[in-house]
Amino acid sequence: MLFNPANLAYWIFLGMGVFLFLFIIVSGGGDGDADADAEFDADADGELSFGQFLGWVGIGKAPLILLLAIDLSFWGIFGLILTSLAINFNEDLSAFLGGAIFLISLILSLILGRFIAEIMGKIFAEFSEDASSDRLIGCEGTVTSFYIPSEKEGKIGQVDVLDTKHNFLTISAALPEWATIAPQRGDQVIVIDNKQQSYLVIAKDTPDEATWLANSRHTN
Repeated sequence: MLFNPANLAYWIFLGMGVFLFLFIIVSGGGDGDADADAEFDADADGELSFGQFLGWVGIGKAPLILLLAIDLSFWGIFGLILTSLAINFNEDLSAFLGGAIFLISLILSLILGRFIAEIMGKIFAEFSEDASSDRLIGCEGTVTSFYIPSEKEGKIGQVDVLDTKHNFLTISAALPEWATIAPQRGDQVIVIDNKQQSYLVIAKDTPDEATWLANSRHTN
């Protein structure tokens, strides 16, 4: 039943989704299409706006090409499953039932695609992150471990960082030896250096930040 002519459109959707996934892998994650700070405001009269709809389906929440790959793949999969089930009950698929399956599979793909694209976007971003890169220097983050230890302790903590391409990354982090304040879970930090095994961070809006900024000006 999967190769019934009624399933042709869904095979095309699935093929397009797989192709986009391959393109994402080859191109290194397809980041840069998402705007994590995008906000979609409601109209003054309270009705659902076009911007709200875009936010609901995931536009601005994950890289666009990744969102399309997931939505098309799910649309193809759901369409193949529902059409095959319908044909099992009645080989003559009516135009009405075919149209209903088309819309239902689209809605299901948009609902699931939005959430999975956000999760996979973070995974792709983490795997595409270059450990030798300095692109996180100066970026702000939030401590997710119990606290951030000093590098002299030989331990590391964890920080969620929003990079310059609006990807959320979880990085290993420690404090420089000269830092005087150890950020706790939920505190804001700034990435100031990149070591071989982790990044160095300092607590935001503290004397440590002032010290770092002063030293940076002298260095420049």
